[in-house]
Amino acid sequence: MSLILEKKVLAPSIYEFVLEAPDVARKAEAGQFVVLRINEKGERIPLTIADYDRRAGTITIVFQEVGKTTKQLGQLKKGDTITNFIGPLGKPSPVMEKGTVVCIGGGMGIAPIYPIAAALKNKGNRVVSIIGARNRELLIWEERMRKVSDELHITTDDGSYGRQGFVSDELRDLMDKVSKIDLVFAIGPVVMMRAVCEVTRPCKLKTLVSLNPIMVDATGMCGCCRVSVGEETKFACVDGPDFDGHKVNFEELIARQRIYLKEEKIAMERCSCSENERVA
Repeated sequence: MSLILEKKVLAPSIYEFVLEAPDVARKAEAGQFVVLRINEKGERIPLTIADYDRRAGTITIVFQEVGKTTKQLGQLKKGDTITNFIGPLGKPSPVMEKGTVVCIGGGMGIAPIYPIAAALKNKGNRVVSIIGARNRELLIWEERMRKVSDELHITTDDGSYGRQGFVSDELRDLMDKVSKIDLVFAIGPVVMMRAVCEVTRPCKLKTLVSLNPIMVDATGMCGCCRVSVGEETKFACVDGPDFDGHKVNFEELIARQRIYLKEEKIAMERCSCSENERVA
C-alpha cells in the first residue's frame, strides 16, 4: 500500500498527489511510470512519475478525472492509501548533453515533461520549454517549468493566456528563430504529438514522444500497449514509453485508444449512479 501524503487541486478535475513510496523513489528516473490499483477490485492504471524525492522517499503523480478509476482516485484524501502500487516501470528517458533541447508539454503532458526538462537542464543542456492548454484555468505547473527552463513559452487554445494557438504553432515559429535545435521532446494528447512531429519531420529534427496507450499488466506479457514504430511492433510498457515520433503510426494508435470508449462510458455512468445512490 502507498500512503497519500499530500493532495492538491491544480485545476478543475486535475489533482496532484505526493505518495509515500521509498522503494520507487530510490530507483525512479525521468520518463518512468507506475501502475496503481485503488482497491482489490479496481483496474490497473499507469501514471507517469511527475517528480520524485529520494531523500524523502516520495513520488508525485498528476492525473485528471476522465473515467471511472481516475474519478475514484480523485475522491481519495490526504491520509488515505492506495492498495496496489508498482514501479518504476518503463525505460528512463534518454537524458544526455545534446545542446539545445525543446521540451513540449500539452495539457496533462506538462507534468510528465517536467522531470525530463529538469534532467536535461541538470546535464547542461539549454532547455527551451513550450507548454499549452485549452485555457488558462487548465494550465498546470507553470512555475515548476519556468525553474527548469532557460526559456518558457505558453500557449492556450482560446488565447486566455500566452499565445493563442497550439504548441505546434509556437514550435514552428521557434524553429525559424533559433539557429540550431538539437532535439525536441513532446508529451501530450496523441493528436498534439502527431502535430509536433509533422512540424519537425521536413527538416528531420529528431523528435521523441512519450506514449501512453491502453495498458494492463505493464510487463510486456499482455500486448495491449503495442504500438507500430517503423516496421516493428513495440510494447510501450517495456520498450518505451519514449519513441522516435517520426516512426510512430499515430493513426493506428488513435484508433486503438478509442477501442473501449463505449465500455468506459458505461463504467462512468454506473459509477455516477452508485455515488447518487450513496448520497440519497
